[in-house]
Amino acid sequence: MTHPWFEGARTPRVLAHRGLVTPEDAAHGVVENSFAAVAAAHSAGAEYVESDCHLTSDGVVVLFHDDDLSRVTGDPRPVASVSAAELAELMSDRGGLITLEQALDAFSTMRFNFDVKAPGAASAVGTTVAPHGARVLLTSFSDERRLAALEAAASAGRGIRPATSAGTRTIARLLTALAVRSDRLVRRALEGVDALQVPERHGRLRIVTRRLIDAAHRHGVEVHVWTVNDPSDMRRIVALGADGIVTDRADIARRTVQ
Repeated sequence: MTHPWFEGARTPRVLAHRGLVTPEDAAHGVVENSFAAVAAAHSAGAEYVESDCHLTSDGVVVLFHDDDLSRVTGDPRPVASVSAAELAELMSDRGGLITLEQALDAFSTMRFNFDVKAPGAASAVGTTVAPHGARVLLTSFSDERRLAALEAAASAGRGIRPATSAGTRTIARLLTALAVRSDRLVRRALEGVDALQVPERHGRLRIVTRRLIDAAHRHGVEVHVWTVNDPSDMRRIVALGADGIVTDRADIARRTVQ
């Protein structure tokens, strides 16, 4: 059965990577994963936002990518060492802090793709998204972290389970299965997975190929490619058969491929 996260939306899917920050917004100090960035993606007509989850020192799940604040705010402290109030102050002139709960409540029609970045955040993320599972996809580079978040959502028992995309270990198993041409191993690698969200390449290794896409589709799994910002690359990847792209420029992507 198709998870509701995939139903009724335009395809190919455009996932706004950490929201949307145009050059004009950036010039006014707006940063990724801010309230303003998510609002801009919503205003541009994006149906999906891909974001990242960390846990503050007082247990609040916030949308933030890095382990520390240095790149985004100039403060060298880890996210886990500051309170939500402290982070809100730091983000006040950068588009505003947005928590996981605020994102789900303020943008009630939007579908979210949340990457669990911190091991300690998995349980809180799963519990928070549980009532919104029909419009949430959970992922992580760590399959253990991803599965922990899904388990927390299931334990909360408040609706449809979130969709999920494969972690690094699962993708490695899939690539091995493709290399040895074993559809049985491909099926086992993709069990319980709704999507593959992968870069086109990892170093010299090409990950996104027609063969991978066809194998995923045979088993009812979508392929989303990140992070694609050039319009010609967007068209090429969609022509290859990808079901979606993760992009910093959701406004351009919508005009290009939808």
